[in-house]
Amino acid sequence: MTASSTSSELPLASWARRLAPSAIQDMLQKITRPGVFSLALGLPAAELFPTQGMAEAAARVLAEQVGALQYSATLEPLREQVVALMAKRGVRCSTSQVFLTTGAQQGMNLLTRLLLEPGQAVLLEDRVYSGFQQVLDPFQARRLTVKRDGRTGLDLEGMASLLKSGERPAFLYTMSDGHNPLGTSLAMAERERLVELAREYRMPIIEDDAYGFLHYEQGGALPPLRSLDAQWVYYVGSFSKILAPALRVGWVVVPESMVFRLATVKESSDIDTATFTQRMVLAFLESGRLDAHLDRLRGEYRLRRDTLLRALEEHLPEGASWTKPTSGMFVWVELPERFDTTVLLARALETQQVAFLPGQAFAVSGGRSASHGLRLNFSHCEPARIQEAVRRLGTVLRAG
Repeated sequence: MTASSTSSELPLASWARRLAPSAIQDMLQKITRPGVFSLALGLPAAELFPTQGMAEAAARVLAEQVGALQYSATLEPLREQVVALMAKRGVRCSTSQVFLTTGAQQGMNLLTRLLLEPGQAVLLEDRVYSGFQQVLDPFQARRLTVKRDGRTGLDLEGMASLLKSGERPAFLYTMSDGHNPLGTSLAMAERERLVELAREYRMPIIEDDAYGFLHYEQGGALPPLRSLDAQWVYYVGSFSKILAPALRVGWVVVPESMVFRLATVKESSDIDTATFTQRMVLAFLESGRLDAHLDRLRGEYRLRRDTLLRALEEHLPEGASWTKPTSGMFVWVELPERFDTTVLLARALETQQVAFLPGQAFAVSGGRSASHGLRLNFSHCEPARIQEAVRRLGTVLRAG
């Protein structure tokens, strides 16, 4: 085979031959050009990273721990810190139920590898985090969908009917708080009913709680699904959004009997990488700085969310609607059905240098139901840039 052979001639697995760049990968170069006002990517604010605290944590680890840069087992003290952190989310667990991962993405990947047979069905909301669909690709999973939107929430009756009909998905993947891309959070009654269905039909739930600590309303966030059931809900958490993504430290909370299986699968993937940054995270948590840091994040992101919502009221045309998130980093906008937001993005970049993510990036299996929706991020840009970005977006929309 010559160097000029095309990818279709390579001896790839069948699922790999069908791979194409994700919508987010495809857009990265376009929307990160200098001068672009981007509300597209789900990035935390770099200026809010706790750089001083992390620098001190790293220096402390390197000075005091001889094996800090060596291969090592995951840290029991960090699992203890995660147990305390979970208690703040209303979840009771033990260190024997906590498994440390290289970010939430790896946690979701490992759980999927344990739960899903090739070709088996999984249950997804009809608009879903695109990275999770990538996790499913190697399994050629059959993707069942249930509707979720900003007005009516999660269609639990539709889910119940699907399960009653005899479908037995390997699991449901969901975000109960700060949904990506919708920005919505489940009401308490929805959480309780969802867990009831999981128990009744013996359906595991992978609960992605990447945004659960970023809540903006009085009284805080509702407890996650894991607080309601320790057998059928497998919780995925991450320090990426509350400390820094480059640390690549996350965790899952699962039944104790699953932990050694997760460890075996993880070892085959990365031989316990990220143990240095795990030690950095531990040192930062032991310093007692996390609560103040989270208060700072919530205050600033609340300001940016409110700035975005006011700008949408001012600049978007009649017929547009949007969610008003209580957690997370995203607002989902629905435009009149005459708009195709994939086409709109190209025009927005060309004429106004403003970027967003079109709804199609989140549609399950390429469906068209989200073609007139778009996702806006409010965490990354400062308020003045958010205002200007929405003004430019409004100009594009009014031009038709």
